[in-house]
Amino acid sequence: MATPQQPIKSGYGLRTEASEALGGRRLDGKVAIVTGGYSGLGLETTKALAGAGAIVIVPARTPEKAQAALVGIANVEQAALDLTDPASIDAFAGGFLSRTKKLDILINNAAIMASPLMRDARGYEAQFATNHLGHFQLTARLWPALKAAGGARVVSLSSIGHRICPPDLEDPSFERTPYDKWIAYGRAKSANALFAVGLDQRGAGHGVRAFAVHPGGIMTDLQRYMPEEEKRAMGWIDENGVINERFKTPSQGAATSVWCAANAQMEGQGGVYCEDCDIAVAVAANSKEFSGVRPWAIDRVLADRLWVLSERMTGLSFPAS
Repeated sequence: MATPQQPIKSGYGLRTEASEALGGRRLDGKVAIVTGGYSGLGLETTKALAGAGAIVIVPARTPEKAQAALVGIANVEQAALDLTDPASIDAFAGGFLSRTKKLDILINNAAIMASPLMRDARGYEAQFATNHLGHFQLTARLWPALKAAGGARVVSLSSIGHRICPPDLEDPSFERTPYDKWIAYGRAKSANALFAVGLDQRGAGHGVRAFAVHPGGIMTDLQRYMPEEEKRAMGWIDENGVINERFKTPSQGAATSVWCAANAQMEGQGGVYCEDCDIAVAVAANSKEFSGVRPWAIDRVLADRLWVLSERMTGLSFPAS
């Protein structure tokens, strides 16, 4: 049964830390994968899950960088994965399935934001390919292990950036329309939210529940494509480079992912967009608020249409059972 898109008054909030979002729950014996789990809020997510006893696999495009960042963290393993390379995704998933039969937590965290026009090997626009299609393929390949867990959770990292626009299902790779880095980001983040809707519809019957997460504003390597003057113009930093006080720390940014992935409050829930460690409020399409979820990001019909497009673009059919 679909979970209502309305807050549950969780008792957590904007400044909840990742470790607090576990609600005291231990994860011994659980297996988790956190893409991009070696920097920014991904690293804090990894620390929280591993600190609670889970075995956490951290796939990374640059294994050397990941290895250095993860030194000294117990219960963590590292592997190679390039989300823009279908062969790399298949190799990672195949290697995982050859060693492990169940996957309790999958956090599709890795992303790029506001990048110049780039394309993957298939010619697909990079933000949509990295943030959505790569994770769509990864989740599909890991589907047997998610089903085998008997209560798996999949977290899809969206963003308030979804408010910019819904995905364009007719021209997802800017082949016929001029490229705009923020429109591309909005499309990709809306797709991340819709993926959680579509996956939960298909997974709930197998005990696999999915959630979309807006982590909040966090200053991390995600902003690497943004010049300082653009950050100042958007009010993210002041003239002296001081970060706006409304921004979260990486640990606070990781909290909602951890809450969705592991907190007992979300048992039996799914298919919702969450922020600040609670289910977000559904707001109007023209809302000016920097919170809440817009109608298109939780639209089941649009989620199904995106699912069909994603299968076509990746060349795979997500397992039906």
